[in-house]
Amino acid sequence: MPRALLSLILGFVTFMPANSGAAEKFTTIYSARVMAQALPWIAEDAGLFKKYNLDHNLVFIASSSIVTAALLGGDPDMTMTGGVGNVIAFVRGSTEIAYVGSAKNLMTQNIIAGGNLKRPEDLKGKRIAVSRIGSNSHYFTIQALRRHGMEANRDYTFLQSGGDPESLIALMSGGVEVACLTPPTDVQALSRGYHYVIYGPDLKIPYAATSFVTKRSTIARRPQALAQYMRAMAEASKIMHSDREVVYRVLGKQLRINDRTIMEAAYNAEIKAMEPRLALKAEAFQAILDEVAQTDERAKKVKPLELTDPRFLNDMEKSGFWDQIWAKR
Repeated sequence: MPRALLSLILGFVTFMPANSGAAEKFTTIYSARVMAQALPWIAEDAGLFKKYNLDHNLVFIASSSIVTAALLGGDPDMTMTGGVGNVIAFVRGSTEIAYVGSAKNLMTQNIIAGGNLKRPEDLKGKRIAVSRIGSNSHYFTIQALRRHGMEANRDYTFLQSGGDPESLIALMSGGVEVACLTPPTDVQALSRGYHYVIYGPDLKIPYAATSFVTKRSTIARRPQALAQYMRAMAEASKIMHSDREVVYRVLGKQLRINDRTIMEAAYNAEIKAMEPRLALKAEAFQAILDEVAQTDERAKKVKPLELTDPRFLNDMEKSGFWDQIWAKR
């Protein structure tokens, strides 16, 4: 083959777009219909999965423990969920689990009620709606009320609703008098006359509240697909932090909310807790390990960083990818 022709072919291959060829099938399972888990919705809206050559399938399962079981069972490539289910599984020996990024490392749930239920002490004897036992809303309620000397099953009980929208329905229908809600559902409740009993962001409870979790075997088997996925999530995070109009449109479509006032209030509260660069934070995992250790002493032997694999975040940092996307207007 003539040298000039060979050089031309090699040059063409070098500059081929990243999304040439058949798109790779990729499945994500997420566990809550809330703003903190909206990055895949935003990525789909912005065409980022297509940009990164992924044929993406997004599946909703309203329970972090069931999502963890699905992950270990081999179904998804990635999960986006709260931390406790995955940490419990890791502590019990499923060390295949790896956190590769976090969208939120603080709890921003709120305990909301109506009528004369104004103080945490007023909730004694009440049933509180949470999405599931073991969910973020369940964990937050325990932590928040423990600060007021109250314990689950002794001072209050739970209703498992299935999700934030369902908890709001239970509250409005009179099925419960109290609910733990996350933006934007909490603002919807406020617009209907309910009020905060505990405003979660003020507590600043560290917790891996929304994380990207996969298996180490999947990382070994599909490193390129996972790297492309995390770049799509990085760009979606940039959009979330810099273009609220896109966020409003996406949330409005997915959650069927048309009230801009609700969108603005929810966005302004939640965006403060979101991680612009999907950082993994040791204190967020340590908080979960400390809680798990109360019932399983093996958690005391696990170091937070053992739960994580930051290679994709590190690669984006070292390559200048983060700086590149954040430099864009």
